[in-house]
Amino acid sequence: MPPVVESYAGLAAEILRRPARLGRTRLVAVDGPSGAGKTVFAGRLAAALGTALGTAPPGTAPPGTAPPGTAPPGTAPPGTAPPGTAPLRTVPSGTVRGGTVPSGTARGGPETPVVNTDDLLDGWADQFTFWHRLDEWVLAPLRAGLPGRYRRYDWTRGRFGDDWIVVPPAPVLVLEGVSSARSAVAAELTLGVFVTAPAELCRARTLARDGAALLPQLDTWRRGERAHFAADRTAERAERVVDGAAVPDPDGTAFVRIR
Repeated sequence: MPPVVESYAGLAAEILRRPARLGRTRLVAVDGPSGAGKTVFAGRLAAALGTALGTAPPGTAPPGTAPPGTAPPGTAPPGTAPPGTAPLRTVPSGTVRGGTVPSGTARGGPETPVVNTDDLLDGWADQFTFWHRLDEWVLAPLRAGLPGRYRRYDWTRGRFGDDWIVVPPAPVLVLEGVSSARSAVAAELTLGVFVTAPAELCRARTLARDGAALLPQLDTWRRGERAHFAADRTAERAERVVDGAAVPDPDGTAFVRIR
């Protein structure tokens, strides 16, 4: 199949036409090797989704979601802690793998939050074994229509922060990071995306982002992700395979779909 230029706005509209499979939330996973361009793709898609949700006619909601200002019976309002848990607090901006993150809720925004799996890893050795933490803190509450929450890992200090980041039960959640579209969550995905790029470009991007001092960890990481993708067949199962090296327009409104 030849490459096709597709707009983020068009993909956002397609996602909102699909049913939610994680409670009332449409879960979109953006997977692929480190340095391929997942973070950029996820951010642009979240922005397009936020625009699409913000331009919905007043008093309406995407199919399968509660009307604005309401929540399923027995659920907590977005931005509050689940019953019996400690109060949720905002966290100051900080530097993590991938750059600076905003304070408050998960990356992205209240309309379409973005959760980066790197934030849930307990260090380099937790490359794939973090999933139970993601499921307990974020996915399980969303299945029940409750806000999820997680503590962000501080890669500089080598530990999780003390404050909880809120993940509201929004119409769409974008989950971004290596193994985010793994087969274990396939049945709950509204859309799985695999972003790819030449290995040399991925390596150059990760070195520019994380620094040459982390080259041994990055090489081990890349070997791990290659083995995971081969065993999990992630790219084969993804509905969209995206060229993370292509720049089809200078404004970032479109991407190149390989398959």
